[in-house]
Amino acid sequence: MGDMSITEKILLYIEDHLDKELSLEKIAKELSYSKFYIARIFKDNTGKTLYKYIQGRRLDEAARKLAETKRPIVEIALEAGYSSQQAFTRSFRYAYICTPQQYRKMGVFTPKQSRIHMSMRRQSVISLFRLTGGRIAA
Repeated sequence: MGDMSITEKILLYIEDHLDKELSLEKIAKELSYSKFYIARIFKDNTGKTLYKYIQGRRLDEAARKLAETKRPIVEIALEAGYSSQQAFTRSFRYAYICTPQQYRKMGVFTPKQSRIHMSMRRQSVISLFRLTGGRIAA
């Protein structure tokens, strides 16, 4: 149960600071846990590394801005934490199978990495899974 609340704290911190510098070290320091512990707990509870989750959330927010605003792509790229429009375009194309400009022309926001919401139901299933040694009857 404690693991889940730590994961929730991590997720909330990420969402509150998505537009700022986010590193494992910074998150660990802010939440007063070791970076190794945070990395392990997050991966165990979400199935994703912290880095991949943050990258996916930032790309998701960038995709929303591309579809819903007329702001310059370079500005959106910098806000998403990329050092150049070219680096952003490479990552965006890998995730969305099109360039940011093509995505903007479509004008429809379709998230690829939505927020992870931890719930009591998931927590109960995980606890039951651990208690039964990994076997749950369907």
